[in-house]
Amino acid sequence: MAIEVKIPAVGESITSGVVSAWHKKSGEFVNEGEALFTLETDKVSTEIVAEKAGVLETKVPEGQEVKIGEVVAIIDDSKGTPAEKKEEKPKKKEPEKKEKEAEPEKKTAEEKAPIAAGDLSAVASAKADDRGRSQPTAAATTTLSPAVRRIVEEEKLQPDKIRGTGGGGRLTKGDVLAAAQQRGKADLTTVPSAKAEEKVAAREVEPSGDGRFTRKKMSPLRRKIAQQLVMAQHTAAILTTFNECDMSAVQELRRSKQDEFTKKNGVKLGLMSFFVKACVEALKAVPVVNGHIEDEDFIQNNFYDIGVAVGTERGLVVPVVRDADKKSFAGLERNIADYSGRARDGKLKIEDLQGGTFTITNGGVYGSLFATPILNPPQSGILGMHKIMPRPVAIDGKVEIRPMMYLALSYDHRAIDGKEAVTFLIKVKDCIEDPKKLPLDF
Repeated sequence: MAIEVKIPAVGESITSGVVSAWHKKSGEFVNEGEALFTLETDKVSTEIVAEKAGVLETKVPEGQEVKIGEVVAIIDDSKGTPAEKKEEKPKKKEPEKKEKEAEPEKKTAEEKAPIAAGDLSAVASAKADDRGRSQPTAAATTTLSPAVRRIVEEEKLQPDKIRGTGGGGRLTKGDVLAAAQQRGKADLTTVPSAKAEEKVAAREVEPSGDGRFTRKKMSPLRRKIAQQLVMAQHTAAILTTFNECDMSAVQELRRSKQDEFTKKNGVKLGLMSFFVKACVEALKAVPVVNGHIEDEDFIQNNFYDIGVAVGTERGLVVPVVRDADKKSFAGLERNIADYSGRARDGKLKIEDLQGGTFTITNGGVYGSLFATPILNPPQSGILGMHKIMPRPVAIDGKVEIRPMMYLALSYDHRAIDGKEAVTFLIKVKDCIEDPKKLPLDF
């Protein structure tokens, strides 16, 4: 029975995707639950698995855009596994062996008897039977009839790879004709697939006439990122306020508690958990930053789902840490590490990216010293972290070298006034410079 493999619905707003990679080739046997291909959408990449076991026949090449519900492959579950077919051969060995033991004298007599030229094929068949069904090809190669041999030569078949159904495993005319027909079908399915792949490849990467540039299609994720960023710029009145914070206290706390924290929780104490906690405290102090505008209404969120931007090879994604105010430092670090790993492996789910009331992005991991982050719609605020640099600062009238970080808060000026934005950022700065103001639980 042929089972259609269709593109499943992976999210309410997703209508199409791209088959970015086939994990199984056409003609291969797949097991139930085995990954068939990776579907890349404008939000996530997800692996589509086989619902039934059988032989796979792909309908679209890698790189082709497909619609939700479109058939991209067929699985023929009427064909058994290769292991099942191999097990069928040794089963016939036992009766043959018993027959051989029951008539040893008859076999000896037959072997000693003179052999006529016309009986060569019969003897070859008998020897093939003695060796068992696992080696029918030896007989097949030595007992080809003229008609069978002609078809093999004309069709350029390999007789040792064709299973014979005749006496002693000999190849019959029907066997070789069926093999030739089956190979013809395989060739027909392979050629269009190869042409389709060439067509997609040519369409996706198109060099200019003089080779000075190439044109290629943007991935669904990159197109979505572009749309979101332009929409944010067009719909919100984005303004950015800056400050800087001394990272000495956090760095010292991490140094003194790192071994104990790691041993107890199985995860390292990073910087991001401090900033998530600091942002939650600042959002509680300035609630308007935790809301957003919807048409002519302002939605005030009374929960704290913090998005943490993660850079991947495919683009920037923002998984959301749910109820960040209720999580411990260890819980936050586990969440962030899990999201980061799955984001880079392309295994995030749609629900991991949905929602979020505020976002944190850390350009410092790439060496950024100063930047103005763009809002993540429909949110009203985003905090930008940057590279920690030792800089001279005035401390109690003296110049000291301290590890400093620039902080940037971009906000929607339609909903948030300058006073509120600055108050928020100073609250974050105070919590980082004096971590005792945070609910430390380690």
